[in-house]
Amino acid sequence: MAYQRKRICRFCEAGVQYIDYRDEKRVSRFLTERGKIIPRRVSGTCAKHQRMLSSAIKRARILSLLPFVSDNPA
Repeated sequence: MAYQRKRICRFCEAGVQYIDYRDEKRVSRFLTERGKIIPRRVSGTCAKHQRMLSSAIKRARILSLLPFVSDNPA
């Protein structure tokens, strides 16, 4: 089994206290092409920021800032 470096939370590193749902560029980086939220074990965010991130994504979806699903059917 190959050694994999531990991922560091981007938000903790930047000192982010609150993830804003209106910041589409930052929030959409944690979505797949199909519109699914990238899990914590893949993205490397800590539990606290992952909870804030998922609620920000859900709020942005409700306000039509982000899509629920992708446009192209695969």
